[in-house]
Amino acid sequence: MHTVIIVIHLMLVVALTGVVLLQKSEGGGLGIGGGGGFMSSRGTANLLTRTTAFLAAGFFATSLVLSWLAGLDRTPSSLINSTTAPATQQGGAPVAPPSSGGILDTLKQQEQQQAPAAPQAPRSQ
Repeated sequence: MHTVIIVIHLMLVVALTGVVLLQKSEGGGLGIGGGGGFMSSRGTANLLTRTTAFLAAGFFATSLVLSWLAGLDRTPSSLINSTTAPATQQGGAPVAPPSSGGILDTLKQQEQQQAPAAPQAPRSQ
């Protein structure tokens, strides 16, 4: 479903770009507008204007559908309030899930477990 809508969206983008580039310039910033061309009649301008409006409406519609489909499968989640803990510690032993809080409490408990009680003097062998 996503792929079909993306292909339609891209075809609308290419067509819209082409139609906009075909339109007569109103004497724009480069100073090369005006004069007669092969598409200089007023009827062609109305056709191009209507085609641009139709393609722009299709572009907006496919954009809205794509954004709606992207948010459809998304579920809100939070790392701070999560009740799951990392799978293993450094040594490979499994970690029990926290009993009261989120990931911050888990990290605090791990830090307390890994800290030595008191400094020890080196021993000779």
